[in-house]
Amino acid sequence: MSSTRLEKAETRTGKSPVKRLFHTSTRIRRAALPFGSLLLFLFLWELLAASGTWSETLVPPPVKVWDAFIEVSTTNDGVRGYGGTTLIEHLGISLRRIALGAGIGIALGVVFGLVMGTVGWVRSLFEPWITFLRTLPPLAYFSLLIIWLGINEEPKITLLAVAAFPPVAVSTTTAVAAVPRSLLEAARALGASRWDVVKDVVVPSALPETLTGVRLATGVAYSSLVAAELVNGLPGIGGMVKDAANYNNTPVVLVGIIAIGVSGLVIDGLLLRLERAVVPWRGRS
Repeated sequence: MSSTRLEKAETRTGKSPVKRLFHTSTRIRRAALPFGSLLLFLFLWELLAASGTWSETLVPPPVKVWDAFIEVSTTNDGVRGYGGTTLIEHLGISLRRIALGAGIGIALGVVFGLVMGTVGWVRSLFEPWITFLRTLPPLAYFSLLIIWLGINEEPKITLLAVAAFPPVAVSTTTAVAAVPRSLLEAARALGASRWDVVKDVVVPSALPETLTGVRLATGVAYSSLVAAELVNGLPGIGGMVKDAANYNNTPVVLVGIIAIGVSGLVIDGLLLRLERAVVPWRGRS
């Protein structure tokens, strides 16, 4: 009787109860490992702060960072957040800058990658310049952008766009160039035009690597955020970090760093979900 019930359950769900239990335990373990590592990190942090090896100005205990988080997220004694702006507002302004700047850089990178991957002389012409740009740290040209564009939003957006452009361009170019020639020849033999070949063969084949480039570009934009907000960055999470560092306000600096890191993890997770939805065949044989 029990065997019959197991068979019926497996028929309904496509998985046996044993397999479902195994997958459930695997998911629990995957969720528990990051949480456990976080608890271990907080324990070691508290231990280091309590040891007195460094002053609290250099290594504040977690409770002081938590107090700073509450302070910059609320209104205290008539003071709203940090510099009159709450933490979520600082983060929102910075995310808007990243979305605009990285969005421009990613769009241009995809277009350039498609062109360079399909037209040989264009690749020979622009690839050295893109490699040159990719090796430059953001601070190397940010001062020049300020001279050209002023101290408002324009140099910040431009810096993030320039930082996000090379990873997408390089990954898209490599992916397009790696499309099997047999697929291209088969499409042409079936009467496909050049545009049809690009649209129906090249783009789907290059899409997985292009999405990887988008994730890399977003990470590069995040790593350039504080540099982009070095000048006139308030309000903005990077500007908050820089301003707090000027006054040795380490707890607020750590709050800003954690906010940038957590939001980056969330956005990278969303991009990874998008990649799995758009190219579900990736990684499967």
